[in-house]
Amino acid sequence: MDALVFPSSVLFCCDYNSIRSPMAEGLMKKFYGHRAYVQSAGVKHDLEIDGFAVAVCAELGVELERHRVRSFDEMEQWGDDLSGFDLIVSLSPASQRRALELTRHYHLDVEYWQILDPSGLGDSRDAKLDSYRQARDQIVERMLSRFGPPTEPQE
Repeated sequence: MDALVFPSSVLFCCDYNSIRSPMAEGLMKKFYGHRAYVQSAGVKHDLEIDGFAVAVCAELGVELERHRVRSFDEMEQWGDDLSGFDLIVSLSPASQRRALELTRHYHLDVEYWQILDPSGLGDSRDAKLDSYRQARDQIVERMLSRFGPPTEPQE
C-alpha cells in the first residue's frame, strides 16, 4: 500500500490479541481518531488483556481496560469480514502466516511489523514494564513512519 494513501480500515493482529495488537489498535485510534476503522485480533483466544499492556498504554493516555480479546475465528463469527479491511498489519510471525492464509483470495495488503513480544521478559515488575514500553514504542515508531504524524490532538 502506498505510504501516501491512508487506509480506511486497518486490522492489527498478533498471537493472542492480548498485548501487541490491542496496543496497536488503541494507539492508532488515539493518534488518528476516526480517520480509519481499526480493530485487532489474534490467532488464538486463550488469554485476557495483559495488565502490563494496559499500564504502559495508560502512560500515553490510551485506555485498554475494556478491550475484548478475540481471535480471527471469533471476529468472523461477530460479522467483521477480513475482506472489508484495506490493510492488515501482523505483529507476529504466526499472525502473518494466518492473515496471509485467510486473505489469499482477497485484494488487500498484509504488512508485517516485527515487534518485540514482551511476554515472559523481565524478572521484576520494573523490568517487565520496560520490555512492554519497548514493544509499545516500537509500535509507535512504525505507526508514525507508516501513517504520518498524529491527526488527533495529543494531550
